[in-house]
Amino acid sequence: MTVPAVASQFNVPSTILVGGGASDQAGPIARRWGASRVLLVTDPGLVRMGVAGKMESSLRAAGLEVAVFADVQPDPTDENVRAGLTALRHAQAQAIVALGGGSALDCAKVIALLSAFPEPMRQYKGYHKFTEAAAPAKINTSQLPGLIAVPTTAGTGSEVTKVAVITDTERQEKMMMLDALLLPRAAVVDYKLTMTMPPALTAAVGVDTLTHGIEAYVSRKASGLTDPIALSCISLCAKHLQHAYAQPTHEVAREGMMLAACQGGMAFANASVCLVHGMSRPIGAVFHLPHGLSNAVLLPTVTRWSIAGDGIEAARAQHRYAAVARTMGVASPIDTEQTACAKLVDALEKLNHDLAVPRLGQCKGVPREKFDAQVGKMAEDALASGSPQNNPRVPNAAQIVALYQQAF
Repeated sequence: MTVPAVASQFNVPSTILVGGGASDQAGPIARRWGASRVLLVTDPGLVRMGVAGKMESSLRAAGLEVAVFADVQPDPTDENVRAGLTALRHAQAQAIVALGGGSALDCAKVIALLSAFPEPMRQYKGYHKFTEAAAPAKINTSQLPGLIAVPTTAGTGSEVTKVAVITDTERQEKMMMLDALLLPRAAVVDYKLTMTMPPALTAAVGVDTLTHGIEAYVSRKASGLTDPIALSCISLCAKHLQHAYAQPTHEVAREGMMLAACQGGMAFANASVCLVHGMSRPIGAVFHLPHGLSNAVLLPTVTRWSIAGDGIEAARAQHRYAAVARTMGVASPIDTEQTACAKLVDALEKLNHDLAVPRLGQCKGVPREKFDAQVGKMAEDALASGSPQNNPRVPNAAQIVALYQQAF
């Protein structure tokens, strides 16, 4: 177990409801908070599929007036947030129900806070900027609309995190915001909402979930609170991900991956993510690759590099990654740590192959010429995010460029 140098803080929503059909309880939860008007934040895809309509009907059946904001795009932008904020104010909603993947949930988090916090939005990029802006009691955060997060993908874990990532359209930069005020008040985790996920999305967000568990466990900020949850996430992914991919209607596998995603979110939100996420965000900002896919693409390459080297830090990294390998069942208790680490890298590469996760250069919209022109800035942006500094082995910009090249 990691012994943290400072006290560990653990934040999760005050209510987490898990189980098939749990999404029907979003309306009653809002009613118990005293809300009579809610804003449903979702995306066009869920509107077309009828999922948003079912949620709207459920909320109305609970006696709520419902306004719908369905213009959230993948990798949401500051413009999406501002449009949602206009919808919130027009509806005079006292609560927000966020329905969708990480994009809808992240967008809703920032909509809720910007109902009380002033622009410019980019001033909240980084760690604890909303809390700093509110102190000492300059902003009455008790008046913020209550947020109920209802995920429809088993991937981001955003429903239980104090993190939101929003693209600054002017600077073409993904702004990572981390603050306890971003934490949803309630998370409703209903695996039945994931049953229609196509295999490619199941694969990308599933490896994203595995990445959350692994990075939370190997992070320099890991603690005795986050370790058991991270390992459980990893174990569930190893057991259920390939079944969910190969058999989309496999309810046990879908339920297992939904729980894994929730646990991964709890773990990484409190232990922090590392180099994979740091390198992933610039890919999304430049090439608009879905976040889960870019994480999946990078995971084997970054893991191989992170366990290399020598000295005390390398020994700690190998000890942690070996535990991951054993938890996944790809290494045995009698394997040396070096052997277990090598088996882990092989297993991650095989997993990506089995799930048809492409190389970075095989992804749509990532041409070599543009990649070569942008890779230096991407490396600098990755370092500036702060996440690589949590990695067991901390890179410099040149090493990140080399890792991007290897992943390509």
